[in-house]
Amino acid sequence: MFSWQASRWEAVLAYHGVDPWRWQYFADVPCPAGVEIPIDEASAWDLHPDLRHVHNKLWICATQGLDHAPHGVEPARFPVFSKPIYNLRGMGTGSRVIRSRAAYHAALQPGHLWMTLLTGRHVSTDLAIRRGRVLWCRHTTGRPRRAGTFESWTVHAESDPDLQRYLTDWSASYLRSFTGVANFETIGGRIIECHLRMAEQWLDLNGEGWLQAVVGLYRRGTWRFTDEHRRTGYSVVLFGDHGRQWRVPSATTIEAIARRPSIASIQITFDPKRPPAEHAMPPGGFRLAIVNCWDLAAGRRARGALAEAFATA
Repeated sequence: MFSWQASRWEAVLAYHGVDPWRWQYFADVPCPAGVEIPIDEASAWDLHPDLRHVHNKLWICATQGLDHAPHGVEPARFPVFSKPIYNLRGMGTGSRVIRSRAAYHAALQPGHLWMTLLTGRHVSTDLAIRRGRVLWCRHTTGRPRRAGTFESWTVHAESDPDLQRYLTDWSASYLRSFTGVANFETIGGRIIECHLRMAEQWLDLNGEGWLQAVVGLYRRGTWRFTDEHRRTGYSVVLFGDHGRQWRVPSATTIEAIARRPSIASIQITFDPKRPPAEHAMPPGGFRLAIVNCWDLAAGRRARGALAEAFATA
């Protein structure tokens, strides 16, 4: 019995970089021996050494003909968007719009770049890829809040043929050695980020059997997932103020909210044992929780209940 439990735990740990609050999605789908799946940027860096240039945002811009340069090279025109050249922690850390030459000189920072300020829909897209060939695709759009935060995300059932064509062509050109799930962030149909890992925040909304298909892709290079019952889902985010040591509501309270109709899951997205400054969070707020759901109104009501619970915890 002990050896079975140990081997099963090792198989679960083959998912590298899972945030503690998202183990609920992975615990029942272990990986066979020899299969390793990156879930965060640092793990993708380690597991795909031949593709480390993908983490370089200067390179991402160059592959698409977008204006860009490291800080120190002055833009010819403003506004521009500024962010770290490498950011393996995510959450929009250090990113900002720079609207004038004076603001640019005040913001100069080693290790950062400026690039074309893109406009249009901000889309997160997961692609299942075998040696550069796209086998599956799903798009998610965010409802912006402020300063790098989002009120909610819609995990769309419908396709976006133009965006999928662009990402398919780019993957065929630049990810020919890659097999696995990649996540792209785009604005106005152009890539701002390419992650060699899935977007696990709304993994459960992709449908039953999706993670098993992912394991098969990494294990055998095959994609076996029946997606005919796809439906739109939502990921609703709760933010609190920076500078406060937040406490987590009781497990009983969280479980009661999670059992509400149309709620798929709840994630408490920080570790109360760690100082707030050790969490990668956007400037606009400290992310406390995420509610994944099948009905947006139900998800927002659940978020409200969680906000009350945090206020009194």
